[in-house]
Amino acid sequence: MEILVCVKRVPTVGGVITLTADQRAVDTKTSGFTISPHEECAVEEAVRLVERFGGAVTVVSLGPAAAEEQLRACLALGATAAVLLETADEAETGPIATAAALHTVAASRPFDLVLLGNEASDTGDYQVGIRLAHLLGRPAATGIKAISVSDDGASLAASRIYRGVLETFTLPLPCVVTVKEGINLPRYPSLPGRLRAKRAPVTRTPADGMAAAAGDVLMTRLRVPDAPKQQATVLGHGPDAVPALVSVLAETGVLS
Repeated sequence: MEILVCVKRVPTVGGVITLTADQRAVDTKTSGFTISPHEECAVEEAVRLVERFGGAVTVVSLGPAAAEEQLRACLALGATAAVLLETADEAETGPIATAAALHTVAASRPFDLVLLGNEASDTGDYQVGIRLAHLLGRPAATGIKAISVSDDGASLAASRIYRGVLETFTLPLPCVVTVKEGINLPRYPSLPGRLRAKRAPVTRTPADGMAAAAGDVLMTRLRVPDAPKQQATVLGHGPDAVPALVSVLAETGVLS
């Protein structure tokens, strides 16, 4: 199977989110960059399918030159080739421009399957997979938690949970699928894999013209939502607090 996996360079956020002074980006001075868990699972799923059916896994990313780091991380996990659609460091691309740029790679070869994360972990967009499938003229399934390819490699069964009900779709190959975290447990890159990824070539293609031609939306600013305020109420001190404590327990139903 020939599989294309689309990944995105996103900030690593493990605590309080801070913005740059112009409120147009997440301040990453104290963090770093990675790909989202959804996309990491997409890479793992592609590698597993190729291990079963043979073929190759190509990873592609639209982003700045520094996104090569994320592509090499995917190569260390078992991807075969990597393509960077390089933009300027401060370039902004929404889902329309992103899908248009990714289409140039997805349509360049007869990929049997195109995998994406279900949504971008930084912006929460759910659009790129659907837009890319539309541009390719291929069937698509989104929010998938399980994939099973037929023995003859002609079709794919994709399952997801929707409102507590298991839904399974059968799609003819080639198709586009967006996956969610939990579809598998991604492997840790091995030492040989890391060494191989350092030496592997990454194909670079300027993407500024493609993004500009897409007529995409323009982000004006970001805003960090206010954190919910938490406060404690002192019921009293010593034995004098017992009646108030009993009253609170009764209100919450603990004593019912």
